Amino acid sequence: MKKKNLYFSIILLFIFSSCGYQVVDKGKLQTFSILEVNTSGEKRINFKLKNKLLSFKKENSKELIILEINSKKNKSVKDKNIKNQITKYQINLDIEVGYKRSNEIKMNSFIVKQNGTYDVSSQHSQTLNNEKKLIDLLINDISEEIIDQLVAKFNDL
Repeated sequence: MKKKNLYFSIILLFIFSSCGYQVVDKGKLQTFSILEVNTSGEKRINFKLKNKLLSFKKENSKELIILEINSKKNKSVKDKNIKNQITKYQINLDIEVGYKRSNEIKMNSFIVKQNGTYDVSSQHSQTLNNEKKLIDLLINDISEEIIDQLVAKFNDL
């Protein structure tokens, strides 16, 4: 009985030890380059998002795409304490991304949404820094999600 379990364990070890899983390099999947980014909405968010997206520019790509980004920021109160003082804010970023190939007329679009919360500090300047840090983190997540969706859309075509 013990020999059967030993043989069975060895066979399972060989079967599952070399499953062939490899990490996918996003750079190899990207077959396009961002030619132009047009923005509307929140200026500071658009500036940072545009810089992040243009850093994904790929040389010698066969497809050039044009992006149109419309951003909306919604800041709301999330928590208050017993004294009715605000302790946390929530920020919702809604980004509508329109994309097209440089030689096409038809514009396709998708929406990316991210949200997060930050604490209110005793100093107003620290509260503003908390808000800026949260927005930077959300913009990083949004830019990665936009690139992932564009890769998925252009690899399917």
